[in-house]
Amino acid sequence: MEEEKSTNIQSSSRLILPSLVLSRFATQPSGLITGLLLIEIGNTFGTQVGVTGQIGAVSSMVSLIFALLIGILSVKFRNKSLLLIGFLCYIVSALGCSVAQNFDLMILAFSLSGVGMAIVRPMSSVLAGEHIPLERRARAIGWILAGGSISYLVGAPVVSYFEGIGGWRMAFLGFMFPVSLLSMVLAIIGIPSKGSSLGVKVIGQNYLEGFKRVFTNKSAISCLIGASLGMATWTATLTYSISFFRQRFLIPTSWASIILSGLALFFTLGSLSGGYLINIYGRKNFTILSTFLLGMITIIFLNLGIFWLSLFLALLCCVIAGMRYSASDNLTLEQIPEFRGTMMSISSAASSLGSSLGAGIGGMAILIWNYGGMGFSLGVFGLVASIIYFQFARDPTRTAI
Repeated sequence: MEEEKSTNIQSSSRLILPSLVLSRFATQPSGLITGLLLIEIGNTFGTQVGVTGQIGAVSSMVSLIFALLIGILSVKFRNKSLLLIGFLCYIVSALGCSVAQNFDLMILAFSLSGVGMAIVRPMSSVLAGEHIPLERRARAIGWILAGGSISYLVGAPVVSYFEGIGGWRMAFLGFMFPVSLLSMVLAIIGIPSKGSSLGVKVIGQNYLEGFKRVFTNKSAISCLIGASLGMATWTATLTYSISFFRQRFLIPTSWASIILSGLALFFTLGSLSGGYLINIYGRKNFTILSTFLLGMITIIFLNLGIFWLSLFLALLCCVIAGMRYSASDNLTLEQIPEFRGTMMSISSAASSLGSSLGAGIGGMAILIWNYGGMGFSLGVFGLVASIIYFQFARDPTRTAI
């Protein structure tokens, strides 16, 4: 009996990282579908690209609100339970989007993916901090973040295929729905229900103590602001780059899906390489450099009229973005170890705020100045974020390792 129990524990332990990688994989299909098929969704409801893109802005605002709520609930409830609730939100969102009959219902259904994002994104990082040793954590976070970009890499041609046989609604039903369901099943099997001895979370702490600790810590606050501004910059590529290539250079959807896969591949390379380089160069230094470069390259590639040069810089932008995500998530995760759930949930809220600002300001900038103005408007946020990280952030692991 003891042998069988030990075997089950070891098997579950081996599934922790794959479960968390798939968890992050499941957070991306909603954004992938809208990013690739934003024009088709707008055509269905009679809205322009800049207006249709606001479904992302609304979803991000919903995500912001719920991320703050999760920051409170994470003190009282187990991280795995919250993660499973997040997957349920994605499942319902996929079904709702596939049958939405008007733009208002589409916004409502898509907003549930924002709720899922608010839960799954921080909990996947928190569970890594809870179950994976510090010396392997940076690489693990790199793989977890790569799970999101792998979703784009695998999903772009899949979404294009489903759109070809049944329109954009079929993409929600044929890709987002089964991925969310599979992620939930693997999380149930692969993630232990009880916390590891590596974690320092104590169930039952005061609801607001975590918020007090976060918002009285200058370094933690700088990480939150940096996450928000950095995400606003990344939204230029994540949400609008495919529409930019399609409208500026008149490429077909089939080519757009190939480009999207390429962007995802390079983001994956950035996430994985960042996970290895962080331990050498430091979380803070890597975050500063990558955030600055992300802002600069975003401004440049959206203002070029040469297709291949613009595409090359967009791919480079994705490599840098992958490194930035890996570095900033690792830096944020270690700020207040005893309140990782609260810290990462607030960070998720900050990222959602940045995504909402990016989608909203980016959409308005496209309507007013076209894509070049959008690139400049959002790229500046990255430059400001790098200055904030430089001035105020600290890396607690420099003395912990």
